[in-house]
Amino acid sequence: MITIDGSIGYGQVLRTSIALSALTLKPVKIINIRKNRPKPGLQAQHLTGVKIAGEFTNAEIKGLKLHSTEVEFIPKSHNIRSRKIDIGTAGSIGLLFQTLTPLLVFAEREVTLDIIGGTAGLGAPTVQYIQHVTFPVLNKLGIPLPEIEIIKEGFYPRGQGEVRITFHPVEKLNSVKMLERGEINSIKGISVVGSLPEDIAKREANSAKKTLVEHGYPDAQIEKKVVNTASQGTSITLWAECENSVLGADTLGERSKPAEKVGKECADELIKSLNSRAALDKWMSDQIILFLALAKGKSEVKVEEITDHCRSNILVTEKILDIRFDIDENNKIIRT
Repeated sequence: MITIDGSIGYGQVLRTSIALSALTLKPVKIINIRKNRPKPGLQAQHLTGVKIAGEFTNAEIKGLKLHSTEVEFIPKSHNIRSRKIDIGTAGSIGLLFQTLTPLLVFAEREVTLDIIGGTAGLGAPTVQYIQHVTFPVLNKLGIPLPEIEIIKEGFYPRGQGEVRITFHPVEKLNSVKMLERGEINSIKGISVVGSLPEDIAKREANSAKKTLVEHGYPDAQIEKKVVNTASQGTSITLWAECENSVLGADTLGERSKPAEKVGKECADELIKSLNSRAALDKWMSDQIILFLALAKGKSEVKVEEITDHCRSNILVTEKILDIRFDIDENNKIIRT
């Protein structure tokens, strides 16, 4: 059994460990789960990810309870099927995707999941970022674009958002060389407002647009979406479709935080990523690691920033798959 020390990172260590264990059927033991967080151990969204991965692999699981800091995951065989999943809280649907995607893209057949939870949450990518950045980037490695339908938005604390996603399987992944983003073809975005005045969506979007124009990006098209949600909330997601890649950013609204500030912060993040000229923004730097390791052949990617999440993902992936990454710190290039 492979032992992974969860204290090297946060929930990402658990997600990557379970994803690779489920895919390879190698048993893992994760200790010190989220040790350095204010509320250590498993939270609802982590429980759901481990539980569903376990059901998809007929796994024996020890320590699967709320706030547990140690889990043993012993997968037996693959049993992947379409189903409905209720996270039960505003737990992030985007983070659940991170646990299940590696397993589902290598499934023997097409799989559709209906997932209930949060579509935007603190410390997690919005579903719109997953849809417009994560999967288009992973498509470069040969992963077919899944069909994603956001049926209902869901914000903290009640969640109750709903997303339907259909994965199309692939037999193998291709290596990639993604260094420069290339020319910017378009910048798009969406400001989502749940159970709040429409004016907030307009202010959020207009502020993001104004910031982009001021920095020399005049042609952004930002959609405004006003919906009824179980809990009030807002989010804005921006993405730039470039010659060689897609870069993105997202920001959540907060109580007493002006909509103008939310929009500006998101635009500033995207501008920073674009100005780096790297093929991948800092949020994708960790999300792509596992897939680079699974691809056939040598890959090379340049990222905006080698984040702590990226480093922990590399350590976990190296240990479970018994491979080595090469990290060029000065040029922010990651190679397999």
